[in-house]
Amino acid sequence: MDPHLIVTDLDNTLLNARHDLDALTIETFQVLAAQGHHLALASGRHFHDIRAFRRRLGVPAYILSTNGAHLYAPDDSLIAEQWLPAELVQALVELPRDAGIRLNLYTGDEWLIDAPAPELLALHAHTGFRYRVEDLEVHDGRGVGKVLCIGDPKALAVLEQRINDSLGTRLHVTYSMADSLEIMAEGVNKGATLERLLAHLDLPAERCLAFGDNLNDAEMLALAGHGFIMENAHPDLPGRIPGAMRIGHHHPSGVAQRLREHFKLSVAAE
Repeated sequence: MDPHLIVTDLDNTLLNARHDLDALTIETFQVLAAQGHHLALASGRHFHDIRAFRRRLGVPAYILSTNGAHLYAPDDSLIAEQWLPAELVQALVELPRDAGIRLNLYTGDEWLIDAPAPELLALHAHTGFRYRVEDLEVHDGRGVGKVLCIGDPKALAVLEQRINDSLGTRLHVTYSMADSLEIMAEGVNKGATLERLLAHLDLPAERCLAFGDNLNDAEMLALAGHGFIMENAHPDLPGRIPGAMRIGHHHPSGVAQRLREHFKLSVAAE
């Protein structure tokens, strides 16, 4: 079989309900890598966070981090990246927002947050990636891949409207979870970076399988020749990608099970 590119989101897609990797998932990816297929992890998470999961998968894989703001090769060399303009970062930090919304900046090396939020660390328990509290009001806005706002969905909807009204045409605004509003530079999304990766690999989109569950996966799923939406996906996602196939739940191992069917793998995890 000709080599394919398999690209997948992490949370609520490849990872189980504990935000961890199942044994079946690890084995499946190792078998596919041994067969010569290209693998990629595409997430709103930071590069250092995603890289920890790649290590545990034990396979060479490309990384599309920060919703596509950065594209890394399996050897960690940088292929491409696009930062938010510094003046837009500062404008986003200055926008009025509900006091319960936690403001986060993803820089090249760090996750910065405006106040302690220990409840967020459970999502990263298996990677050890942690935030650093900083006064973001004095940040110069440089070297930021995304601004992340975490809070009550109703409060986020108000903030999203405020962003769209004042800055929206210069930004890409989406959601990775109901309580996570993600803001990148205009044109930055997983689909645009996947297109760049396919060109890098000289592969047609028809030989790409993509898996996702939320709105920040829409462009990626639409581009792939085979787009797969998790059973537990955001209710609005299937309507945005009418050609995508609905598959099993992320817990347990929905992506791995579908890959085993597609590539007719017979080796089972112990």
